Amino acid sequence: MKKILLPRLTAAACSLTLLLVPAARALTPEQAGSLLQQFYVDSVPEAVLNQPSISDMIEALGDPYTQYFTPEEYQRFNASMSDASLVGIGVVFTVTEEGLLLDRVLDASPALEAGLRGGDLILQVDGHSVLGQDSNTVTGWIQGKEGTQVKLVYRRDGQEATAVLTRKMIVIPATTTELLDGHIGYIRCTTFGNETVGHFREGITAYKDQATAWIVDLRSNTGGVTEAATEAAGLFTGVGEMAYLRDGEGEYGAYYHKEESLTLYPVIVLVDSYTASASEIFASAIRDRGAGIVVGTRTFGKGVAQSVLDEDSMPDFFADGDAIKITSHRFYSPAGNTTDQVGVIPDLLVDPSYTADIAYLLAGADPKGNNQNTLRLDLDWQWYIDLSTAAGTDYRDAFQALLNAVPDNKDLWLSNGSGGWTRSSASAVAQRVGLTYQAPVFPDQEDSDYLTPLSVLKTYGLISGKDDGDFHPSDTLTRAELCQLLASALNCRVPENKSPYTDVSPEAWYSPAVTALSNLGLVTGTGDGSFRPEDTIDHQQFITIMGRLAQRLNMHLYNTAQEAPDGSYNVVGLMHYADWSKASAWLMSYSQKGYLGNTITLLWADAGEIAPTAATTRDEAAYTLYRLLSYVDILPA
Repeated sequence: MKKILLPRLTAAACSLTLLLVPAARALTPEQAGSLLQQFYVDSVPEAVLNQPSISDMIEALGDPYTQYFTPEEYQRFNASMSDASLVGIGVVFTVTEEGLLLDRVLDASPALEAGLRGGDLILQVDGHSVLGQDSNTVTGWIQGKEGTQVKLVYRRDGQEATAVLTRKMIVIPATTTELLDGHIGYIRCTTFGNETVGHFREGITAYKDQATAWIVDLRSNTGGVTEAATEAAGLFTGVGEMAYLRDGEGEYGAYYHKEESLTLYPVIVLVDSYTASASEIFASAIRDRGAGIVVGTRTFGKGVAQSVLDEDSMPDFFADGDAIKITSHRFYSPAGNTTDQVGVIPDLLVDPSYTADIAYLLAGADPKGNNQNTLRLDLDWQWYIDLSTAAGTDYRDAFQALLNAVPDNKDLWLSNGSGGWTRSSASAVAQRVGLTYQAPVFPDQEDSDYLTPLSVLKTYGLISGKDDGDFHPSDTLTRAELCQLLASALNCRVPENKSPYTDVSPEAWYSPAVTALSNLGLVTGTGDGSFRPEDTIDHQQFITIMGRLAQRLNMHLYNTAQEAPDGSYNVVGLMHYADWSKASAWLMSYSQKGYLGNTITLLWADAGEIAPTAATTRDEAAYTLYRLLSYVDILPA
């Protein structure tokens, strides 16, 4: 694989609202067009290059991640990926009906010096009652000019007290570390910037002799600098590739971590739907490299990175402090998978309200020989859950959510009290502690030939039943129904453009799915401008679509397809397939080899045993989806 020198890359999902003032712009439209042609990940249409202004060019490009920055906007962009500074008293609070509940008091802050601590309830700020006020209003009261004073009335243990604090400049690190329960290292990271790796290193070093598990909280972390994410993840994984990037020319680059890991203990990465881009790179690297697991909701799904071009990299173009950020690469995890659209599917897919509590339960210490009343979950690592804590009032709901999230093909073990373990199941554990277990099965699942794959797909929310709740595994699929199934599994966003097909009405229930898959290049029309959504999809059509999907999801399968040796399709099993379907049928059924040279099929049977023009069933489609996602490790099961 060719490695190339990469410019400074960012992988942040949030777009900025740009006020493009022509008088403040140093970059000309002609120069911007030249940079787009040179760096953009895809070919740039002439219609984009012919636009009269940079703002018009970027709007016509339709890429929310390609942006031009005035000098002031570029300063704000850089600041958004660094530690934040503000004048205040150094508290983190939550607005409640009773007042401002202090969640945390920052180190070296006026609040800490005044004796305030987490759990205190602020009632008044400078004589103003905080009751009924929103957080922005109260924050405005607390912040002010450096050196001025603010008077607080607060309640602790039922007693009211007063404190007068002098405001000062507070630096709020984008990454903080603390030790929970004397053995859990908890790292909260809100962005990946220039200081991030240093913060990670300091935090791990400070607690590595005490921590037996780590939690890295990336919820609402929308990304940042790619190298910061890969280097931070490398502190847990050790030496090796952390991510790959492919540019518009098909050339690859790799991020490689050169140091040994700072800890031997596993990581639980917390994610949500706002975890994006560089944060997805971090989460993927941790899981693909076997350093830990991911818990939470499915992530945002931004699988592209941007090159930031500024005065340092191109002084002839940016002499006045302006800059441009151009989508230049698609990135892939150490296993070769993209997160574009599909995101990172957590090992345990759980409701956001339970994510932190579930991580806390999983991070229990190894009981070693004294394992009385302990549950062990084998999920890449061995995770130990104290049943007394899990079944208690504080964690009971989270524990039930955890049990419901355990895939059907993962092992649970109950302690026998003398250091041994007995195999169990989520339903048996739930019954033991008086919880309700919801099995991830369809009512008619026994009619399927693939019980476990269907259960796993349902656990991760990748498939759903029909209107009656049944899956109907033997029913055949129309072209529209297949688009709906795949669009849901891939987490496709609702497309903004209209369907390109004359027979797909914007009002049709399947229109968003058909358009989304068409945008991804997975489905095409029939050649006459129509899609024929109600037609039953046959096996060779289905296999062709899945072959395209395989190439989009995984760079190794993409490379295999692009580099297929001459004569690869001259396989006896493919002789009855249409010429247009042979490439995908070969890729999905004959291209992959095991360690012993055996052929590995990603279909439900060898392609030669499948009738090309027979109708595809829901069972066959679901199993092939499961097989592909599991084979490339996008599906953690």
